[in-house]
Amino acid sequence: MSDLLARALALPCGAVLPNRLAKSAMTEGLADPRLRATDRHVRLYRAWSEGGIGLSITGNVMIDRRVLERPGNVAIDVTDEQTVSAEARQRLRRWAAAGSVAGNHLWMQLSHAGRQSPRYVTSRPAAPSEVQLELFGSYARPHALTEPEILELVRRFAAAAAIARECGFNGVQLHSAHGYLLSSFLSPVTNRRTDAWGGPIGNRARLLIETLRAVRSAVGADFPVGVKLNSDDFRKGGFTNEDCLEVVRLLNDETVDLLEISGGTYEQPRLLGFAGRPDSAMEVRPSTRVREAYFLDYASAIRDVARMPLMVTGGFRSRLGMTAALEDGDCDVIGIARPLCTDPAFPRRLLAGDVQEAPRYEQDLVLRHSGWLSPASPLTLLRLVNALGATGWFSHQLGRLADGLPPELDRGVLASLAGYCVDEFRQARAVRSVR
Repeated sequence: MSDLLARALALPCGAVLPNRLAKSAMTEGLADPRLRATDRHVRLYRAWSEGGIGLSITGNVMIDRRVLERPGNVAIDVTDEQTVSAEARQRLRRWAAAGSVAGNHLWMQLSHAGRQSPRYVTSRPAAPSEVQLELFGSYARPHALTEPEILELVRRFAAAAAIARECGFNGVQLHSAHGYLLSSFLSPVTNRRTDAWGGPIGNRARLLIETLRAVRSAVGADFPVGVKLNSDDFRKGGFTNEDCLEVVRLLNDETVDLLEISGGTYEQPRLLGFAGRPDSAMEVRPSTRVREAYFLDYASAIRDVARMPLMVTGGFRSRLGMTAALEDGDCDVIGIARPLCTDPAFPRRLLAGDVQEAPRYEQDLVLRHSGWLSPASPLTLLRLVNALGATGWFSHQLGRLADGLPPELDRGVLASLAGYCVDEFRQARAVRSVR
């Protein structure tokens, strides 16, 4: 039998992925103060392309420069000349060329942060309803979008997708997971509207469907368009797995080339392998906790409904686990992220049989530097600090790759968290200085 991981995958639009390994989106924080791509993007994505990945998906590229996920985001805001100028587009072209130099696909992830835009980059986030994210006081109360504003955002997504194609990206992905704007419209917790954009799941999914249709119209039938969707928000009263299945049925009637399944939000960061606030947490299926991939059981149920190719991200580390997921038909593409922060050539080495699994630095390195912040701790604050420290650790490694440096594996989790915060505020000041 041929290696399932090495098999090409033909997408509904006619494009072909060269293998079944995909780099899922990771926020890079590498943009310049004008929110344009830089040489660090070029260097980083060239390394990932040459590392053997079949599909590489960028981190959040924002369609509204006023509402960022973090200050280092790239933005394509059609109302702002500096993010769509000839210079900005040339930078995007260099990024696209480097990120697909080895024959893989490079897709741009298009996103709007919604209410999950921190105070240090925006004082007025936007959301379906005025439901504030209560996390250390770091997020302002959002304003509820009016219908004209919603329709304008649909236009922005479509225009950004057209620019992505023009600049040489091989596809786009709409980020409708993890509590960002499209995802927040899907959740009853954050969408309390009583108009045609709220209420039953068909209304709550309307923004995603309208955005998808507008993007498809802008890029054409032969250009890959993907969607990232939560399998479950894992919080009480939120977007459930049953809601997810209903949204997938709606997506079946559209043209989606790849549906990526993830889960969780800022309050419940299951995408990082952690639970958040216990008062709002939903129980995770027991079998999911003992399997390698966090969301594979949910993906199996989605697979029974979905008519488009399926990608699952979160927790995959071993060839055995990846191959089993493909053999069982639970998914068509394996999404990996953190292993590529320390070894961009991991896909090539995995496909060649030189390695059988990626190091599990979350357990082997990051957490052991702060055992007193163990994820088993009942103290939610300490667990969250540990999760954010781990995020800072991987972000540090990503930045070193972007600078052409080797990873720094002995860096401590608390030093990583402190460095991450310092860098965030420094970039935020730079962004504000040119607004």
